[in-house]
Amino acid sequence: MNLANRITLARIFLVPIIVFLLLINVEIQPLTFADFSITWNQILAALIFIIAASTDGLDGYIARKNKIVTNLGKLLDPLADKLLVAAVLISLVEMNKVDALIVIIIISREFAVTGLRQIALLEGKVVAASAWGKWKTAVQITMIIALLLNNFPFAFFDISFDVIVSWLAAIITLYSGVDYFIKNKDLIPLTE
Repeated sequence: MNLANRITLARIFLVPIIVFLLLINVEIQPLTFADFSITWNQILAALIFIIAASTDGLDGYIARKNKIVTNLGKLLDPLADKLLVAAVLISLVEMNKVDALIVIIIISREFAVTGLRQIALLEGKVVAASAWGKWKTAVQITMIIALLLNNFPFAFFDISFDVIVSWLAAIITLYSGVDYFIKNKDLIPLTE
């Protein structure tokens, strides 16, 4: 197994660790400043999430640079991305940190676009990542980090950045999904 695929697998293996850290009940004193409080397990989960999310571009870069792109990598990379985002978002819903509607929009879009990509694959075509898809990923990662860190540092300025970026992520996610389907409407059989 090449280095790029190992990095992707590492991202997958970090998912249950992050979820465990988010959902455990620990009796450790939280870190508190004035009215701001955060648990140590949230800080650790956020750090691991940042590391995992940052490996997304790294594995692809290594694979392309060293000409070691494999079918396994093509399968695992998007799977790892979706597992990471979906698992953390579902954990954040369980923690009452994000509106379930936002998570439903995000996860539904991922299933829909994955289905579209599967249809394209069956027809020997590839649905390339769009600029909106890249923006979607960046905003979702920003949203998750803001939620994991209890809106730090914006909480000190009484700015609901986490709420704003969550709804922005939902809107961009929805728009990027519609954009994929419009640009690839020829893949969708209207009659069968």
